[in-house]
Amino acid sequence: MQTPDQLKELVRQKYGEIAAQEQGQANSCCGSGPCSQEVYNIMSDDYATLEGYAPDADLNLGCGLPTQFAKISPGQTVIDLGSGAGNDCFVARHETGPEGRVIGIDFTPEMIARARQNAAKLGYDNVTFREGDIEDIPVADQTADVVVSNCVLNLVPNKTRAFQEIYRVLKPGGHFSISDVVIEGALPVQVQQAAEMYAGCVSGAIQQAAYLDTIRTAGFEQVTVQKLKPIFIPDDILLTYLTPAELAEFRQGEAGIYSLTVFASRPGGEPCCTPGGGCC
Repeated sequence: MQTPDQLKELVRQKYGEIAAQEQGQANSCCGSGPCSQEVYNIMSDDYATLEGYAPDADLNLGCGLPTQFAKISPGQTVIDLGSGAGNDCFVARHETGPEGRVIGIDFTPEMIARARQNAAKLGYDNVTFREGDIEDIPVADQTADVVVSNCVLNLVPNKTRAFQEIYRVLKPGGHFSISDVVIEGALPVQVQQAAEMYAGCVSGAIQQAAYLDTIRTAGFEQVTVQKLKPIFIPDDILLTYLTPAELAEFRQGEAGIYSLTVFASRPGGEPCCTPGGGCC
């Protein structure tokens, strides 16, 4: 069993390699090989119809469209956790407008460098990127109106801490929209323990009910599933970890892998009594 620090280093190395790919290859984690041999991009959704979409920043690493559901308004401050090459940040920037602010957080130096290059190319001076860990977000308390994240929280070993940090950086009344991977039922042990599948967002996923409970325990309200879609992992990927008999058993079972987009808000901090009541 790998330690949390070892798992983080695994993710950092793999996504650093992806960020360093040549531009012509970056849109596919598969490189020159068959796409189904890589798990990193089989869950991505199509951003092409979203305003603000920057193709050069889309590495096909997500599992949803959180910015589509995030209810971002002009002038707001948005934080994107696990911002990669900047894709969701640039979509969010379209929603905030030039008077808003977008902060991307990623702990892979190569991704930060690539995102900054993309922002400079687009001429966005209100989109910035900071290197940091989601378990210790490098942002002051109550900074953000909205937090978004796309297929990243499942990679964080301490999800309780991550949601506590999201709560801390949101303003009272602020909210998040997060796309992530969750599971229903039990994945095969071999898949749960496979390092590549962890970096590919699958074996780090937890049960959907536990995921939503973690959000509520962190203090969030209005926890709402905005979208849920099944994820199909091709046989040739699973056969790297399972025998044909084990694969057949898995396919016949009830366990499933899903892309979840979930909304929740930080309580607004209303006064505990009416003005002049003397109880506050």
